[in-house]
Amino acid sequence: MNGSLDFPPNFVDIKLKRGPAGLGFNIIGGVDQQCFVNDNGIYVSKIREDGAAALDGRLEEGDKILTINGIPLENRTHKAVVELFRTAEEDVELRILKKSTQHTNGPTDSQPEHQSSLPLVVILALGAIIVSVVIYKRLN
Repeated sequence: MNGSLDFPPNFVDIKLKRGPAGLGFNIIGGVDQQCFVNDNGIYVSKIREDGAAALDGRLEEGDKILTINGIPLENRTHKAVVELFRTAEEDVELRILKKSTQHTNGPTDSQPEHQSSLPLVVILALGAIIVSVVIYKRLN
């Protein structure tokens, strides 16, 4: 052990060049819109067919975006992260945690490779919103 912090192989660094349609993906999450309990991370919710992310091919729906141009996204609101993406230069560097390493409920090979975790993310997000509304109404 040399004292340096090495990232495990499930982390991927991706460099995208902004195209006419932007970077070509949508995000969900943030401290104000958690997708998973105790996880305020930012996740890829949709990849647009002809966008920069689809052309690159490495970014997938359900991947967690850890940094944009070296800026950590943890503990930021959804709006603040959208603004970071909006104001980023033409070349954008992302550090990604691949979806196969997160929030699994069993062996990772038990599900087909092409299956998206997006429906689960949407259901969890809606559940979090409902719980938040109920708590808010009870407190007021």
